[in-house]
Amino acid sequence: MKVLVVGSGGREHALCAALRRSPSVERVFCAPGSDGIAALATVAPEIQANNAEGLIAYAKTMGVDLVVVGPEAPLVAGLADAVRKAGIACFGPGADGAQLEGSKTFAKQLMVRNNVPTAGYKTFVSLDDARAHVLGLDAFPVVVKADGLAAGKGVTVCATRDAALAAVSEAMEQKKFGDAGTRVVVEEFLRGEEVSVHAITDGTTLLVLPSAQDHKRVRDGDQGPNTGGMGAYSPAPVLTEKLLDVVVRTILVPTLHGLKIEGIDFRGVLYAGLMMTRSGPKVLEFNARFGDPETQVILPRIRSDLGAILRAAAEGRLTEIEGIEVDPRPVVGVVMASEGYPEAFKTGRVITGIEAAAAMPDVTVNHAATRRKDGAMITAGGRVLTVCGAGATHAEARDRAYQGVRAITWEGEHHRGDIARRAIEGLPVAK
Repeated sequence: MKVLVVGSGGREHALCAALRRSPSVERVFCAPGSDGIAALATVAPEIQANNAEGLIAYAKTMGVDLVVVGPEAPLVAGLADAVRKAGIACFGPGADGAQLEGSKTFAKQLMVRNNVPTAGYKTFVSLDDARAHVLGLDAFPVVVKADGLAAGKGVTVCATRDAALAAVSEAMEQKKFGDAGTRVVVEEFLRGEEVSVHAITDGTTLLVLPSAQDHKRVRDGDQGPNTGGMGAYSPAPVLTEKLLDVVVRTILVPTLHGLKIEGIDFRGVLYAGLMMTRSGPKVLEFNARFGDPETQVILPRIRSDLGAILRAAAEGRLTEIEGIEVDPRPVVGVVMASEGYPEAFKTGRVITGIEAAAAMPDVTVNHAATRRKDGAMITAGGRVLTVCGAGATHAEARDRAYQGVRAITWEGEHHRGDIARRAIEGLPVAK
């Protein structure tokens, strides 16, 4: 079959690479794609991810059998609905299901109705009401979240009352996150270790993928502001088989059941960002698509035919898939970012060493934001590359990933130096 991947980042690069390995896939297209992705797929840079009409026309022209939507914004805008209406199979939930990520309040209400464990919360549309709530709180830290999509940056952990008041003001008054902050959620701070669980679903059946752990903060030791993700590793040792069973029974199954009760036919990725607390796993947030950078460390471990799995989910026949085969070797991914990220960042810097890193054994380089200019690859965004290493252990995988990172340079580049440290050293969960 022919597959069209929608998007242009490191997640889409990893999807294109995995689909190219799939025996069922004849050809891979990517729109808009990037100059980095062009090495793996036929790209259509003139068609943006929010251009439903253009994407559908392109898919029909190219004889595409399956559309796989990478980013969240097109899903929230209803791209999958439009693609399915045009008669093309689509992996990704419709606008109704994408609310699970598009609105923190929708997700919280769904969880409460279905007894899914999550942090206590309150939602506010009035700045004065939000401030009054913060002023009345006794315990800190708390978490302030923009209700809508904010590219992974709309979450602020506030250690003090003043910090929480400032976060509420930034979101609702200063519009730091645009319309995403028109409504905010103020929620209980959960202590424990984070883990990401992705499950592919056709709305009825769940196929759980290998676990991963993301690193959201920009600096080592989980310091600094939240980002879209500075690195990840898979598997996450904290999620034992016993705990995974708890996650499936108490979180994934009830959530999918709750969506069905709402009349939502959710076909795509049900991605739960979890905190492993002393009282068990609790949901921090849901996403309605593959994570970034988790995808870059999960998909290289999938030995099964990913194309066949995604098409079966899109067509409502996931029961035909008899599980997945997983490479037992861990994968560690390190994000290399532009100067200034996650705030205002510099672009247009010449990158050297990509080819040398990619030639290393068990090292892959995923392009998140690059473009070619005058024969050279240059930076074109905040998160530029995700360099991944595979190995027999997390330590070996991490060493290979950082070996690749050291080979690549550009002016102002920065990255975390402690990705996967917790998995390797068995660090205790923060109290």
